[in-house]
Amino acid sequence: MPDTLSSADLRHLHAAIRIGAIGLGTTWPNPAVGAVVFNHERIVSSGRTARGGRPHAEKLALDDAGAEARGATLYVSLEPCAHHGRTPPCADAVVAAGIGRVVVGAVDPDPRVSGKGIAKMEAAGIRVSVSPEQNAAISANEGHFRRTGAGRPWVTLKQAVSADGMIGRKGTGQVAITGARASTHVHALRSRYDGILVGRGTVESDDPQLTCRLPGLEDRSPLRIVLDRRGVLPAGAKVFAATGSATVLRFVDEELRESGEGGYGDHVQTFSVPSGKDGLDMAAVLDKLGEFGLTRILVEGGSSVAATVVRLGLADDVLLFRSQEKIGADGIAALAGLDLSVLETGEQFRIAGRRRFGDDVMTRYRKAD
Repeated sequence: MPDTLSSADLRHLHAAIRIGAIGLGTTWPNPAVGAVVFNHERIVSSGRTARGGRPHAEKLALDDAGAEARGATLYVSLEPCAHHGRTPPCADAVVAAGIGRVVVGAVDPDPRVSGKGIAKMEAAGIRVSVSPEQNAAISANEGHFRRTGAGRPWVTLKQAVSADGMIGRKGTGQVAITGARASTHVHALRSRYDGILVGRGTVESDDPQLTCRLPGLEDRSPLRIVLDRRGVLPAGAKVFAATGSATVLRFVDEELRESGEGGYGDHVQTFSVPSGKDGLDMAAVLDKLGEFGLTRILVEGGSSVAATVVRLGLADDVLLFRSQEKIGADGIAALAGLDLSVLETGEQFRIAGRRRFGDDVMTRYRKAD
């Protein structure tokens, strides 16, 4: 159970959390876990969950530590697993390595694990301490906790808006709202999400690639998710290209066939979900994404998609990049049918932080508990 940790314990545990977070966007459907082995007054090894979710962080750190793992303390951001999947349980590996003590950042909510990994290690005589403050570890894997608890991924809505609350100009296609520094940060954000979602309107007006184009991070592009309710988007749209993130998930109305007809290619998978008066059933889309294994998605859709996730309470947080320039009366409002003030004056969100990127300011709004 939660234990009192020393300042050194907390320092090493937070190091494990930071190491694990490096893998965000690459480990789904598994959480991005980090582990640190401490022995002989020094860190002897570390590990983080590998791309695709295997091997696990604990196994990599223990293998790297070798004989120095015996009698050591293992700091791990999330409870070691206790079930057999594609690999043996990490709790068994911890026992076999001769670890003397384990400090856990948070208990895993997965019912196959929750408490069982701790019990298995304690039964082997290992002293296990669970951090009394689990928020940092939970926050680092909020997508895993959301998917485990609600069956859907964590949803972040990202919007770049002008000083007068517009995301573009009618009839002109894509409009640069924010500057280069904010754009660079957005590409870095993409590398830390499992998928990026847009609607048909964004594809038709902007023809985006939806990839991460920062040097060295090109292979960290998220899956592309496209809402194509009527199944009318052309296969030649850039978002369907077999580059960057090879897999594209296309959602259409359930009355359309679930095939990938139309020359999209084998890398495009088509799913059908019900429709409502405002378009595709967004909750059903998110449920499908959760079944697919995604834990975190970035919504970069247009005004209608953005308004839908806010109106239905499906946005877990919002990243609003606001520029100093105005677009004017011919602008496209950020949230169709909603005023941006819903983020600040309503009860749905609270401000969780601000950062400046040149002349642009990013405000993070987090869904109120």
